[in-house]
Formats: sequence, C-alpha cells, structure tokens
Amino acid sequence: MKLSAHWIRDFVDLPVDDQRLAEDLTGVGIAVEGISGSGADTVFEMEIGTNRPDAMNHYGVAREAAAIYDVGLRQLSAKSPLLGKDARNGAPAASHGAPFPITVEEPSLCPRFSARVIRDTRIKASPQKIAHRLQLLDQRPISNAVDATNYVLWEMGKPTHVFDMDLLEGGRLIIRRARNGEKLKTLDGVERTLSSEDLVVADAKRPVGLAGVMGGFGTMITEKTRNVLIESAWWDPVTVRKTARRHGIHTDASHRFERGADFESTVLSCDLVAELILASGGGDLDGDVIDAVSREMDSAPVILRLSEVHRILGGNLKTGEIVRILKKLGFELIPAGQGEAQFEVHIPSWRLDVEREIDLIEEIARLHGYDKFENTLPAYRGAVVELPNARADTTLRERALAVGYNETVSLSFISHEDAEGFSSASVLELENPLSAEASVMRTTMAPGMLDMLAWNLNRDVDDVRLFEMGRVYETRDGERVEPERLCLGVTASAVSAGISLGARIDVSSGKSKSPPKPKEGLDGAPSATTTMGKSNSPLLAKDARNGAPSGFVAPSSSESTEEFRAFKGDIENLLAAFAYSELSFDRETEEYFHPGRSARALMDGVPVAQFGLVAEAVKNARKLRADVYLAEIDLEQLHARGLREILYKALAKYPAVERDFSFVFSDEVEFEAMRRAVMGLGISEVRSFSPVEIFRGGSIERGKYSILLRARLQSDEATLRDEQIAAWSEKMVVALRGLGGVQRV
Repeated sequence: MKLSAHWIRDFVDLPVDDQRLAEDLTGVGIAVEGISGSGADTVFEMEIGTNRPDAMNHYGVAREAAAIYDVGLRQLSAKSPLLGKDARNGAPAASHGAPFPITVEEPSLCPRFSARVIRDTRIKASPQKIAHRLQLLDQRPISNAVDATNYVLWEMGKPTHVFDMDLLEGGRLIIRRARNGEKLKTLDGVERTLSSEDLVVADAKRPVGLAGVMGGFGTMITEKTRNVLIESAWWDPVTVRKTARRHGIHTDASHRFERGADFESTVLSCDLVAELILASGGGDLDGDVIDAVSREMDSAPVILRLSEVHRILGGNLKTGEIVRILKKLGFELIPAGQGEAQFEVHIPSWRLDVEREIDLIEEIARLHGYDKFENTLPAYRGAVVELPNARADTTLRERALAVGYNETVSLSFISHEDAEGFSSASVLELENPLSAEASVMRTTMAPGMLDMLAWNLNRDVDDVRLFEMGRVYETRDGERVEPERLCLGVTASAVSAGISLGARIDVSSGKSKSPPKPKEGLDGAPSATTTMGKSNSPLLAKDARNGAPSGFVAPSSSESTEEFRAFKGDIENLLAAFAYSELSFDRETEEYFHPGRSARALMDGVPVAQFGLVAEAVKNARKLRADVYLAEIDLEQLHARGLREILYKALAKYPAVERDFSFVFSDEVEFEAMRRAVMGLGISEVRSFSPVEIFRGGSIERGKYSILLRARLQSDEATLRDEQIAAWSEKMVVALRGLGGVQRV
C-alpha cells in the first residue's frame, strides 16, 4: 500500500528526513519497500504484515514513528464544535429511537454499530487538499461525502460508509442475515444473489449493503443527495472473510475487517467523516451520535515480568526504557506484585495481535532495536540429545540425494477433492482456510508432489527428481495423528536418462556391448524379447538387501518396463538401509497408480511403500505434460524396524551351482508368485532365484509368455552333489507347475 510521508507528519514532529524515516520504520517491522515523489508529494510504498491492521494507515505509522524517536503524538479527534464531545472522551449515546432507529439482530456478528445523520448538505467535489492526498495513494476522488469516508480510512484505518438517507425505506436500519435468494446490487454494479450465510445492512424492505465488504447501489450518494447517514461498525472478521470470498470481492474495507478492526474507533470515525462533510458541503447534524453496543470487547490485561524480559532480551534493558516504549505504543502499565517486579499491561483496542507476555517482549525488542542487543550464546546445561529417528531420516535423505533426487518442501494443505481422490483417511478441516484448494490438512503427500512436478514440466524442466520428508494428518478412532511419510516424484524422461537401452555394461570386463538380438519365433517373426541380465545398476533386477530377486511384472512395453524397474530400484535402494528378512511386492496400490506399472513393497509381509506410474486419468486431470512416477513410503514402519546392522560374513568355501528352468506361464502369473513358491520350499541352499529372459510370440500362445528362471545353490558345509541338486530341482519344478506353469524341454 501507499502512504504519504507528509500526511504522517501531520500527527508527529519528526527530527529526521523522509529517507531516514523510511529506514527506521523498516527497522521496526513497518517495511518501506520504496519511495517516490519529493517534498509534500513523497509517497512510501509500504509492506505491512497481515497481523498489523493498526499500522495500515497514516496515524498508525505516526504512532510507530513517535515511539522510535520518543516524540509526542498528536491526538486524533474531531475538532468541530458541532459534534459535541470527542468520541474517545465519552461521546453521548443517543436513545435507540432517535434520530434514526438501528436494530441489530445479530449482536454476536455486529457487537457495535455507530451512526450519525447530516441533513441539508450539498454533494460536490472535495477540497483540493483531500482530493490531492487521495490521488497520491492512487485513490480516485468521487465526491465530498464518499471521499470523506476514504480519507478517514487512510488516515486512521477504520472503514466507514455513507448512505443516501432518503433512499432508505422504512426509516430504519436492520443488521441481519440475508435471506436465501435475496438480491443486492453492489456499488460495483453487479447484482449478487445472497444466502443466509451473508450478513447484510438492510432497511425495512431490502438489503442495502454487504456488511464489512461493499455498500449497495440503490442507496449510494449522488448529486441529488441531501440527507446523509454515516455508519461505522465492528464486524466479525470470519463472517466478512467468508462473504468476501463467496462473492469474489476484495475491498479496502474487507481487507481491514478480515484482520480485525479497532472496536473503540466507531464513534470517532463517524465524527471525523461528519466533520469533513460539514466543512465542505455544509448542513446540520441531526441529534447526537447513535451508538448501539451489545457487548464490550475489552481484552484481558497481560502480566509482564521484568525478569522474563531480561531472560529473553538480556540484562541491559532498563525499566524506564521498557515503560517508555510500551506507553508510546499506547499500552497502559500498572505496577503489580509485591515480590517480583512486574506490570499489569492493558492492551489498546487497536492492537489485536498482542495477547501474551511474549508479544509484549517482542514489541520491546523491535522498538529498542535488534542491532543494539549484545551477541551472546544462550545458557545451556546437559548433553546434546539426538532427535528421535534422526539417524534413519539422515540415512534416507543421503541415499535419495545420492541417486539424484533433490529435496523439496510443499504446503501441508490440500483440497477436499485431492483428499478424497488420493486417500481414504479421515481429514482434518481447517477452521480458516486460505482457499478451497487448501481447505484440509494433507492426508497424503502425493498431490503436493504432483503439483511440484507439474510446475517444473510447465517451465520446460523435463528431467525432474524430487523427494520430500514430512507429516500427513488424519484422524483415527477420533484422535488426531500425524504419521511421517517420504514421497518421491520423478518424470519419465529423468528415469529414462539413467537407463542405457542401446548398450549394456559387461560387469566382468567393464566394457559396453550391444544387447542380444531378439530371438525369432517359429513363424519367422521377431519375438518381443527382454533380456533380464545385468544393467547399469544391480538394483534394477535384484533386491539390494540380500540379493533376493525383486518382483517382476510381465512387460507389454520394453521401454516402460525398464523405467518402472529403474524406479523400483530406487525404492529398493532406500529400503535396503533397514532391517528386514524379506522384501516382497504385490499389486495392492491406490487407484491413482497405473495398475500394470505399480506395486506395493512389503517388509516381512508388512506394507511399507507403494510406488509406480501415475494413472493416465490422474495425469490428464492435473494437466501433466509427461508421464511421472510417484512413491510414498511409510516412515513410521521403517523407524519401528531400525537401520540394518552391517555384519561381516565370510565368503563361502564351496562353489555355487546354477540351474536354469524354462517355463510357459499365463500373463496373470507374475514372477513374485514364482519366487514365493520356490523360496517357500525351505531349501536353505537356494541363495537366489531370478528371471533371466522373457520370450513372447512364435509358438507361444497369445496371453502367455516363456520365462527362463535361474536358481543359484550353494552350501556352507560341503560341495553339493548331483543327486542333491537333482532332488531340489525336482521340488522347484513341482512348485512352479503348481502355479499352472508348463516346463519347456
């Protein structure tokens, strides 16, 4: 927002120039991002925090400046003798029936409504001073009555509104909820359909304004207006925020009411607007101020202990300096307590952001100057305690970085639609969501990861590898839980970049060699052959933990299968750091994964992760420009297992023996079932069981495939004999036949 430096000086005599003023305001958190103009036309480009609506105006900034330089602050008050007593010194409240009846049907949403009536005034252009100051702030002058409300808004931060009183039907105002289907044409010329969730200002027949957001077109001030009703109220911030979002309106008034207005400023703001209208357009006040108050909004005092101030900020702050700073900011301090030195601090009505002792200490620190505190280390006793699961998380992070992933952080909020589409967990609703797209706490990290992948793809960054460690939020048995998760996301091109499809590495020689030529089927047509031999990473085909073969999905596309296996290798790499006896895989994944290119990882039968290619429907719905792979790992399960202890094991003294088996299986039979069948025989000498080659076409019927399987046998006690190997081989053949396999001889 823009504020006039000259206007600020109306309330405080400053000993510095505008450049120094801007620097010092920025130093206390009232940031001046830029300066334009010169002399009386100098304008500050301000960046005021959302928790400081009290500083979103000239008087609020002047109050900060007075505290910085320890100078006096002129009181903001209406000086016209026509207005009677000053509002902050006890303006008289008129009876409910005169001069204009106000009925508040929703006192919890509008605990205070103040108004003044001016008769026989003239609507015309504003005086040059007011029009010029508004133009400096990029505000368009309209008329003396409307400009008076805008001027007071920017002067003291309190939104007000003026009605043409002759257009108010029934001679009264009612603060009520709108009725479903009611219509209101607002000042922007748009007719809006209201609901019972909207709070409105109405006359006896119809709504004439959206409370705290925008006035109505039907009662606006025109050149024909002679009698004016000025209103200034305190509106419930949540109600204003929801109404503004519902109707897609954002105004200077709603911006302030959403963040909390000064409850005690309603009468004063009415008086200031009335003073400006009377000075420019003439007219007469009709009676005293109308002030309908249904409940007070006084905040409870806060106890400030000097010992706590010194503990947090250091012992070089004198009591006089502490008292001076707080009093300059409008706080009232009353000595309290007989033992420890402390004060009972009464919070001014405009400082809604101050609620606790630590808030007061922060005020002292920023006005004293952070650069004035000595550089000291906090007192500490005891040993350094490692955070729970720190070693496990560090290991995972190092492994993810080692295989090329970059760590990232996403928002903890997602939409209802994403919560329902990506998880079946019960959600935690936000009481005050930023938007419909961030209305619940995330129950899964998948939506955030997909958004980050899409963000990169939309900016022509195709090779993306990301991971995030964090918490998800859900309810179980009525209790809130926050399980930890690790999510990985990678684009298909990034996966493909790590796979050599044109050449493979001969591990024994270290030289590259061409892949084997596809075998020909009996009909002479080339078959779809996939070699399951060594690749750049042994993790692509074998389990990283103990060399056991990983699960395998019969391929329909060689390239996409290689991508899936490569991504699966990344997951195995991460899981390899943890203690388990067996890592297996099945197809029980969420619906947002591709059914043929996804899997669930189980450690000793317990699910710990799910991963795979994101389904085409999800990809299209989120407008992803390329295929992406996703994984979500349950860190709670990994933490419970702990890291794998690396133990020395001597190399076997006796040679290993390999036996190959060629079988034909239906496409429905996956390698995982074969592995389970063989390893479940309990033959301790079977050290590994892995797929070597897949063959389709030729004499193999459609819907089936031929697979070459290799068993590696070895004993720690003696050289294996032929009869032993034959007996074990027969058991393996029987187990594979039990899955419907037909052995090829």
